[in-house]
Amino acid sequence: MTTSSYRRIAVLDIGKTNAKVVVLDSGTGAEIAVLKRPNIMIKTGLYPHYDIEALWSFALDALKGLARDPGFDAISITTHGAAAALLDRDGALAMPVIDYEHEYPEDIRDAYTRLRPSFEETFSPRLAMGLNVGAQLHYQKTAFPEEFAQVATIVTYAQYWAARLTGVATNELTSLGCHTDLWNPKTSSYSSLVDRLGIRGLMAPIRSAFDALGPVLPDIADDIGISVPVYCGIHDSNASLLPHLVHRQAPFAVVSTGTWVISFGVGGDLDHLDPKRDALANVDAYGRAVPSSRFMGGREFDILSAEIGPVDEKAAQAAIGAVIDKGIMLLANIASGSGPFPGKASRWIGAEDASREERFAASCLYLALMTDACLGLISAKGPVIVEGPFALNGTYLKLLAALTGRDVIALPGSTGTSQGAALLTGIRPVSGAQTHVPPTDIPRLKAYRDRWFAAMK
Repeated sequence: MTTSSYRRIAVLDIGKTNAKVVVLDSGTGAEIAVLKRPNIMIKTGLYPHYDIEALWSFALDALKGLARDPGFDAISITTHGAAAALLDRDGALAMPVIDYEHEYPEDIRDAYTRLRPSFEETFSPRLAMGLNVGAQLHYQKTAFPEEFAQVATIVTYAQYWAARLTGVATNELTSLGCHTDLWNPKTSSYSSLVDRLGIRGLMAPIRSAFDALGPVLPDIADDIGISVPVYCGIHDSNASLLPHLVHRQAPFAVVSTGTWVISFGVGGDLDHLDPKRDALANVDAYGRAVPSSRFMGGREFDILSAEIGPVDEKAAQAAIGAVIDKGIMLLANIASGSGPFPGKASRWIGAEDASREERFAASCLYLALMTDACLGLISAKGPVIVEGPFALNGTYLKLLAALTGRDVIALPGSTGTSQGAALLTGIRPVSGAQTHVPPTDIPRLKAYRDRWFAAMK
């Protein structure tokens, strides 16, 4: 990676739950300013969709304020996956950007299942709702042919925001390779689905995530008070992965936590992935396939935390032994439709008289067991790096280290995606604070794990 002279980088970071604009110091990697807002859906219209204009107004206002203080020298972008923008001939949205949690009519779902390529071609499993971008495009084209006829260009989601800032429409590999059904990671080319959908001529040119597409458009520069280069952008989980690719030697695993908990087995192969259990290949910023697996752990933890209420984490850690001894278990899935145990419905076992701390400990144990299952599905080796919100959960980290029998390295904070996106501008990665959690022997944990996995069969 080349180095740059940028002192501060502004990152537009649009997640499924929240959107933020972060300014990072290139010398320290520190987040020195952040503005944030919820990412709200609009339920009216053709289908549920993201409030793009509200996000755009927020981004411009944030960039304008942050340009004054603390200032920045370049803009990078990262967004959630499973999204694409359909543009008309003028570069405006021809159709709303669909919410990937929208479920399609059964006949359209069945038609798409018959149309899509095999897992052996794309290493993309058939996912629920619109989690395959190919399914989104098929639905939009099939259900709304008049509106789809106005589409002139298709861009992946991070690159939509880059296009809006610069006027340059592109696609990018980490977003194309994120369970879209549109990409063949072994040949590094579009899959057969692109031609089956008849959209090859609509796909914007592919550019590297590391490319500077150009300066912000003149009217935007006038609005925010500064003209700076804008980089192509990257899928958020791959942004979390990027700093580790730069300075770690394979094999290792990265567990990127947010709404989704996505495990990457760096240095692994694609030979044993099970598409029926949400194992797949992602494509990293350099275009290489990476075995991956996932579940909606952040969403699940939010649901559980709201149900349980506030707890003292030290008391929760102390309750782990009682949870194991009493056989208190939480089974998958709290958030349905994805993960290593598809089709299973969540239930508690032995929790009738459990205390709040015991339920919290059992919830952390559930999340650690799910992560352990995901790491097993991709045959991950080496240390396990946990970044994002779960890196602050000491109970989860201790349990994950014990279950995997490997060193767990926690990178606290929630800026993993923003820091990774900032690296696209050529700045050097900075090693921030980290906590090593060595494997420990928790009595009877392995027997508990065997019983839990048996209950999940």
